Amino acid sequence: MIFRSTYPDVDIPDVSLPAFVLKGAPALGNKPALIDGPTGRTLSYADLARSVRRAAANLARRGFRKGDVFAIYSPNVLEYAVALHAVATLGGIASTANPLSTPRELALQLKDARAAYLVTIPELLDHALEATRQEPVKEVFVFGEAAGATPFAALLEGNDAPPAVAINPRTDLVALPYSSGTTGLPKGVMLTHRNLVANIVQTSAVVQATEGEVSMAVLPFYHIYGFTVLLNISLYQGVTIVSMPRFDLELFLRLMQDYAITRANVVPPIVLALAKHPSVAKYDLHALLSINSGAAPLDASVEQACSERLKCFVAQGYGLTETSPVVSTTPVDPARRRGGSAGLLIPNTECQVVDPASGAELGPGELGEVWIRGPQVMTGYLNNPEATAAMLDADGWLHTGDIGSVDAEGYLRVVDRLKELIKYKGYQVAPAELEGLLLTHPAVADAAVIPCRDIEAGEVPKALVVLKGVVTPEELMAFVNQQVAPYKKIRQVEVVTQIPKSPSGKILRRVLVEQERTPGERLADMDSWQQPAPGEPGIWNALGWRRAELEAGRAVLEWEPNLDHAFPAGDGWIVHGGMVTAILDSAMGSATWSLLDRHEVYLTADLRTEFYHPTRPVRIRATGWVVRKTRRVTFAASELHDEEGTLLASCRATNITIDLRNEPQRARRGPAKPASD
Repeated sequence: MIFRSTYPDVDIPDVSLPAFVLKGAPALGNKPALIDGPTGRTLSYADLARSVRRAAANLARRGFRKGDVFAIYSPNVLEYAVALHAVATLGGIASTANPLSTPRELALQLKDARAAYLVTIPELLDHALEATRQEPVKEVFVFGEAAGATPFAALLEGNDAPPAVAINPRTDLVALPYSSGTTGLPKGVMLTHRNLVANIVQTSAVVQATEGEVSMAVLPFYHIYGFTVLLNISLYQGVTIVSMPRFDLELFLRLMQDYAITRANVVPPIVLALAKHPSVAKYDLHALLSINSGAAPLDASVEQACSERLKCFVAQGYGLTETSPVVSTTPVDPARRRGGSAGLLIPNTECQVVDPASGAELGPGELGEVWIRGPQVMTGYLNNPEATAAMLDADGWLHTGDIGSVDAEGYLRVVDRLKELIKYKGYQVAPAELEGLLLTHPAVADAAVIPCRDIEAGEVPKALVVLKGVVTPEELMAFVNQQVAPYKKIRQVEVVTQIPKSPSGKILRRVLVEQERTPGERLADMDSWQQPAPGEPGIWNALGWRRAELEAGRAVLEWEPNLDHAFPAGDGWIVHGGMVTAILDSAMGSATWSLLDRHEVYLTADLRTEFYHPTRPVRIRATGWVVRKTRRVTFAASELHDEEGTLLASCRATNITIDLRNEPQRARRGPAKPASD
């Protein structure tokens, strides 16, 4: 079935992006549009509109024409908005580049986009010039001053009017951000003026700024989330934007306090920090009305913990670069918030949930691949009709590659991905790119890169390699990591004998992922054992406070404060015990335990899992398992429950690698097993 937005459709004007976003600028006059948080430098709405006109006029004088591509390789600065809208005014296309990109990565984007101009900051100019030596552009500009580039300020001189350019909002491109889509290397996402204007109107119908609102732009403008939500929607709504060039928690908190920020659009790691970091308590954040999280799923418990701690509205939305990006969001209304959901479809948006295997349309609450249709959906990938056809079908449905459901009330929940992409702190990492680099090493015969779960980052890249020469995992990581942006770095390497592939030669990445995750994440599916839902009592109540072995390979154990126990529970399995040792606030605690193997040999101590649930120092129970055990042991914590049987933390809470070669106490015996009753 087709799920339609519960909101009425909105009218989408056929106008250019700058004409739409900046139409209210003259009336707002001297009201600050953008403030550089660290320095306090300010650009008013009147100054912004004036600077856009001047920059457009001077760019045209230098030969910039409709359809030319202008690359922006910069962190958040005030002039980012000027460059973007000046280019758009002339019918040009802004291709935003990650400021963490290496020269090699930037050169690839310049080549694919056929960029004619580039702007950067002095600190990145060497990288930019190295990239342009590989892929030349007509002119390089710099925000500020630096030898080897034209100051962007030169474009702000004079007062000439820009030339009139005929723009067809439905067909003319205005933005070319790069995304990996569902698979493969980064691809240019072709977004028209209408795509972006539509998404601004659609989102503004659900979330509208109040008078005097001040927002924090900590997420980068190059990312579609920052580009549309933080920058253009805020400018359209007349919000004052306080920007940061990069995230620093203490600076972020100080700016939130000093500028009385009312709205913050962030990503899950920042919500996690706001929920638990002790530094938060030092700052007055009473002005904060709402936090919206995006770019990656946010656990409902973290969402709730942050809301209770800051006493503000916290929710999340869902989107993709290919949808400009917003698909769904949550209205700032506590009665309409559904913890852990991505909110309601925005106006003019349709959704289907489709069985990935059969292609059958699914109903409310059923899990399948999420398909999206609406005016915000891209026109396709640049220079890549095959990838476009795989992502966008003839009926206009965008196949997101995400697994989710829509409930009877219309709330979207995204729970998993068919995509092969790895999401590191909201950044997209394409396995194919890292595999390609690994294969350039003379000692590597074959390679596959898969996501490995991480409590802080969400996922980190892990490489599986087949060797044909002598090289250490550390040397391989260094070889790749010096060539890529920090968020793309490989964090783990494992040597294997072969990479499973299909008859056509495609890496069976899903098989590798399942092998990596099955012992822990699929535990609840084994032998009809039912895992309790968060906050609900489970089978633990019936077990009492005694050692109990359910079946081979699954066990639960009681322990007392300051006493750890372990006992065999099948090959490669362990049971660990511990105690709630820290209460950071009313909605958070942590548990500490020691870890022993199935032969009760000591592995390590002082492991800790943090969780978000009201608690006190009490006994806890847990199950655990060894995911992989060779000379290295990867351990994933299981469920932690309190004495009422309430789930405190799930199996995703901890992921620990223990190097048995370097563990000085590896032969130490563990504490005695408890007597069986």
